[in-house]
Amino acid sequence: MLIDTHCHLDKLDLSPYNDNLKDAVQAAGQAGVQQILTISVDLDGFEGIHSFTDIEGVFASCGVHPLHKEGLLDAPDFLRTLAQRDKVVAIGETGLDYFYDKEPELHQAQKDSFAIHLDVAGELNLPTIIHTRDAKEDTLFLIKAHGNENVGGVVHCFTEDYAMARAALDLNYLISISGIVTFKNAEDLRDTVRKIPLESLLVETDSPYLAPVPHRGKKNEPKYVRDVAQFVADLKGVRYEELLEITSQNFHQKFSKVVPTQTLRY
Repeated sequence: MLIDTHCHLDKLDLSPYNDNLKDAVQAAGQAGVQQILTISVDLDGFEGIHSFTDIEGVFASCGVHPLHKEGLLDAPDFLRTLAQRDKVVAIGETGLDYFYDKEPELHQAQKDSFAIHLDVAGELNLPTIIHTRDAKEDTLFLIKAHGNENVGGVVHCFTEDYAMARAALDLNYLISISGIVTFKNAEDLRDTVRKIPLESLLVETDSPYLAPVPHRGKKNEPKYVRDVAQFVADLKGVRYEELLEITSQNFHQKFSKVVPTQTLRY
């Protein structure tokens, strides 16, 4: 089963589809995509995100991106309430991003919010979807301090080194690979992906960002996850069908609230 395990349906460029989201979902289905996980980046926009789950085969997460400064959490109650909604299958995306925010006080606000996400995920037995950039040590520290290792989660759009991947795997996190792996300057990432076991990998688009080769320069969308999956299969030296079988098993084991038989209908 081909799954786009991380995308932002609320941010897609729908102009090629006459501003009709269902047509974009249909295009993904025609490309072989059978399930989609659409990701929350702030709680103010959660209702819109959750509304997409009315489409069969679409599931949602609930959380606040670390760069969403005005929405970073200082209490768990609202997140906990929203995360118990139907077809909410994960907490996030959350995490740390020090690439853009250099001020220590902003780092602390991110860490506080991240810890709350991890605590709620542990309470509800939901996996956590993590964004991390230039914050490897703090990310791992907080996962160890606040995470529920029995549930774990996913480090999405992975661009770190193998040491980071290995540490995340040891904490029961999967590694999700985006179209970045196809970029010309991503040889270090490709070396890392070669080392990661297939049983620890997912594929994603992170659309509308990071369109894979051969779609560079275009807005990304869920149907392009097929190109990511084919590239990773070639990189790992396995058949495309084998990669889909293993990564879908990985996804359904980690995201246990996702019903495997609920596939895209539009």
